[in-house]
Amino acid sequence: MDWLSQLTPLEHVFFWLAIAASIALVVQIVLLVVSFGGGGDSDFTDFDGDMDTDGGLSFFTVKGITAFFALGGWCGFAAASYLPGNIWAPILIAVVTGAAALVAVGFAMRGVAKLQCSGNVVKEKLVGLTATVYVSIPPARSGRGKITLTAQGRYMEIDAVTDDNERIPTDEEVKIVSYKDDFAVVERK
Repeated sequence: MDWLSQLTPLEHVFFWLAIAASIALVVQIVLLVVSFGGGGDSDFTDFDGDMDTDGGLSFFTVKGITAFFALGGWCGFAAASYLPGNIWAPILIAVVTGAAALVAVGFAMRGVAKLQCSGNVVKEKLVGLTATVYVSIPPARSGRGKITLTAQGRYMEIDAVTDDNERIPTDEEVKIVSYKDDFAVVERK
């Protein structure tokens, strides 16, 4: 550790700033990986609150600021080591590289937010689609059957009723006329 005592004050500032930010960044990554593996959400990984589902772009988040100080600190330390006696060039290099890291993390988080979806079925979009009867549907809403279809990027099995006076048998194609709280109203195609 003899080299540590030979650092200039500017190199010390960049070095310890980079060490602290790098440790914080590693802790964030570990918590992120653990939270995905455990299946639960962690307050530490959700602290940002920056994942808007509208695709907004947020730069000033905990992850972004941590990346700013980690990359800026290491680049400032390297610049201060290679440019002894010059104070402003390492600071400028640290700010520019830190800002690049901040912007990169912002765009990465925006990309991750776009990958998320609620998984909810939009009932109104099912009306008019064709489905296949999976469990025969009793006539005149006297009971429920089941239909299957692929819609909104997923395979669905939905309870169904009909206003027809005859039972709709299995494997027959039907059209969804309307969608109520937890079932579809269908008719023969």
